[in-house]
Amino acid sequence: MTAIQLTDLAGLYRAGQVRGITSVCSAHPIVLRAALRHGREYGSTILIEATCNQVNHTGGYTGMTPSDFAELVRDLAEEEDCPRELIVLGGDHLGPNPWRHLPAAAAMEQASDMIAAYISAGFRKIHLDTSMGCANEAATLDDETTALRAAQLVVRAEQTAEHSDLPLPLYIIGTEVPPPGGADHALETITPTKPDAARATIEVHNRIFAEHGLSGMRGRVIGLVVQPGVEFGNQNVIPYDASKARDLLSVLEAHDGLVFEAHSTDYQGRGPLSEMVRDGFSILKVGPELTFVLREALYALDLIASDMLPDYGDRPLYHAMEELMQTHKENWARHYSGTDAEQRVMRHYSLSDRIRYYWTEKKAQTAVANLLAALDGQTVPLPLMWQHMPRAAHAAGRPLDPETLLIQRVCDTLTAYHAACIPKEV
Repeated sequence: MTAIQLTDLAGLYRAGQVRGITSVCSAHPIVLRAALRHGREYGSTILIEATCNQVNHTGGYTGMTPSDFAELVRDLAEEEDCPRELIVLGGDHLGPNPWRHLPAAAAMEQASDMIAAYISAGFRKIHLDTSMGCANEAATLDDETTALRAAQLVVRAEQTAEHSDLPLPLYIIGTEVPPPGGADHALETITPTKPDAARATIEVHNRIFAEHGLSGMRGRVIGLVVQPGVEFGNQNVIPYDASKARDLLSVLEAHDGLVFEAHSTDYQGRGPLSEMVRDGFSILKVGPELTFVLREALYALDLIASDMLPDYGDRPLYHAMEELMQTHKENWARHYSGTDAEQRVMRHYSLSDRIRYYWTEKKAQTAVANLLAALDGQTVPLPLMWQHMPRAAHAAGRPLDPETLLIQRVCDTLTAYHAACIPKEV
C-alpha cells in the first residue's frame, strides 16, 4: 500500500475513507528511532515535528537548530534502514512564542528568522501559530492580528523556499490552539471550538493572505487547528466526546481542501482516536505521551536493576533526575503546585511530562547510559519483570536488550495511533 500523503487527507475524508496521519512531536532520539522503525514496518508516512521551543535558529531547549534536528532524523533513519521518502518534517507552533517577552516587532523578527531556518533545513509542513500576545499585549490575539502576523511569516517562508529551490511548504492555520505540552491545572471539561469561530478564522486568513499577494499558497493550506474537546492536565485526561464536536463537522463541508489538526491527543487511547479520525481530525499530534511511556519504561528498568544487581545502587536514574530538576527548576516550577511531596510526584509522573526537558542534560544521559549498560545482556526473571514491567514479560528469561525494550514501549503507543489512522491495517 502506498503511504498516505498529507495532501491526500482532505480527499480521503470526503470520500468517506477513514484515514489519518500521526504527528510525532518529540526531539528525544529514542522516540524518533521508534517512530522511524514503526513507520518503516508499516510503510506509512512518518510525520515528525519539532516545536519552536525545542528547536529554533538559536538552539531551543534541546540546543538544536532546525538543520541539526533534520540531520539527527536523517542519521537515525539511515541506521534504521528507513526510506527517506516516508519521512516528512514539520514545524510545530512556529511563531513568536519563545520570544513573547519581547515587543511584538522584535518577537516577530525572531519568528521570521526561525521559519526561514526551518524551511532551509527541509521542513515541509508548517504550523503557523501567531495567536499569542507579546510584551504589553493581551495573552491571546484576535483573528485579524493573528492572520496579519501569519502572513508575515508565510512571506518569509515562501521567499526562502523559492530562493533555495525547495518544495513550497504546506501550512496549518488556526487561532484556537491548545497550550503546548498540555494544561497546567486539573480539568473537568473542554469546550470544542464553535463552528462560527472556525469559519471566521478561515475567512480572515484567506482575506489577509490575498491582501499580501499570497493567494497562490492558499491551496497549500491543508489543515485547521481547532479544539475538538480533548486535553490533558498534570493528572487527568479529557476524552473525546463526538457528540460535543458534531457541529464542527459542518465547517469541513464548505472547505474541500481542509481537514482538522488535533493537538493534545495524548493519552486518548485507540477508541477516541479512531472517532476523531472518523470525524475529520485527520492529523493527530502526540508528544508528551511518548516521552511519558519512555520515562515509565526507564524507571521500571531502574527498579529492576536496583532489585537485581548488587552493584547498581538504589534507583540512581530516579535520583539523578530528581537532583537535576531540583537544581534547574525553571522548566517545571510554575507548572506544578501543592505541597513539597505533591510537587515531587508531579516532577516525575505528571502527564505533562515536563521531565522531558531534562533528558538532554549530561547527568541524565550518563545515568541512562549506566542503566542500559548494567542491564544489557542480563537475564531478568519473570517474577521481577511482572513486578516492575509487566507489559514486557515477553523479554523475561533471556538476555535483555534494554534499548529495544524502550523502543518497543514507544511503538506500542504509536501502534494505537496507527490503528486509528489506518483502521483496516491493524
